[in-house]
Amino acid sequence: MKNRLVTMHEMGQSPWYDNIERRLLDNGELAGMIERGDIRGVTSNPSIFNNAIAKTHDYDAALAKLASSRLSAAQIFDVLAIEDITRAADLFLPLYHQSGGGDGFVSLEVSPTLAHDTAGTAAEAKRLWQTVGRPNLMIKIPATLEGLPAIRQTIAAGINVNVTLIFSIERHLAVMEAFLAGLEDRAAAGLPLGKIASVASFFISRMDTKTDKLLNAIAQTSSAQADLAASLRSKLAIANARLAYQEFRCVFASQRFAALQAKGAEVQRPLWASTSTKAPSLPDTLYVDELIGPHTVNTMPPATLDAYRDHGLLEARLENDLPAARQAFADLASLGISLDQITAELEAEGVKSFADAFTALLQSVETRRAAAHPASRQS
Repeated sequence: MKNRLVTMHEMGQSPWYDNIERRLLDNGELAGMIERGDIRGVTSNPSIFNNAIAKTHDYDAALAKLASSRLSAAQIFDVLAIEDITRAADLFLPLYHQSGGGDGFVSLEVSPTLAHDTAGTAAEAKRLWQTVGRPNLMIKIPATLEGLPAIRQTIAAGINVNVTLIFSIERHLAVMEAFLAGLEDRAAAGLPLGKIASVASFFISRMDTKTDKLLNAIAQTSSAQADLAASLRSKLAIANARLAYQEFRCVFASQRFAALQAKGAEVQRPLWASTSTKAPSLPDTLYVDELIGPHTVNTMPPATLDAYRDHGLLEARLENDLPAARQAFADLASLGISLDQITAELEAEGVKSFADAFTALLQSVETRRAAAHPASRQS
């Protein structure tokens, strides 16, 4: 049977890998996944790097070499992460060229400490882009209010951007606006628009995790709304993504984008992130099976990628049941649950989660460095 992940791409969706570890680079596993067509890109974030560096011994040799340096823990992490990202980008370069710049991207996130710093984010994006120096790098910038102008500036500078931590349709619209405005700024300066790639990373499972807690509380009561609440469990995340995709289609079918496309611009693809199911009662490929459609990406963690390759559904369901998706949000509102409050909380929690992972990562790097070279302990 043909590899399901290859068929997924033939249906219009690119499978990316939400994971990077030095072990995968050293043992040839990442190269093998690319060769088999399992993955067409890689995403990373502070949590992934924390797991890779703090919870394995893969980086012991590299840390030992850096232990006697006068670099801070943050600078040491910078060296390690850039080494991994550069090696991964080089592995993907043939696919990047073969696909005409459509796939083969590797994402590296700006420091989560800059999530509410526009100027700092834009400067860090430029530094990382220049340091890695690969055309298939994507710089991850969070879709905070402060991140939006940084996205515009970074696109205008000709840098590929993976916009992360999108939870609401309204913020997705703002992200697409920042992307288009950045392209327009670049065009106005007489600069080329070709080969500038961007994805909008729309987070999936966290929406259900949060809404299901609220729905469960209502479903367990004896109120008249209990049955409605129970019927909405684990449905809002997919509904949210389906309606976001409709907005994507409208924006990139507009005359405004057509004018940019005539100058070489490509669409900013929706990327479904956080696609592992958290509830044991849900199918392990739910957030992949239900969200396959043209001009999209799904970045999957290892277990989800393996599960989809083994038994995922090969159907384009992204535009199924749109009236039901709209009704689900109307029903949610009728229960007195505020979608705006939910998505605002999810963004704040997402930013904090990455910042906490980054702090833990730096603490681990410092501990490892001090153990390898006690005289280097930072004051």
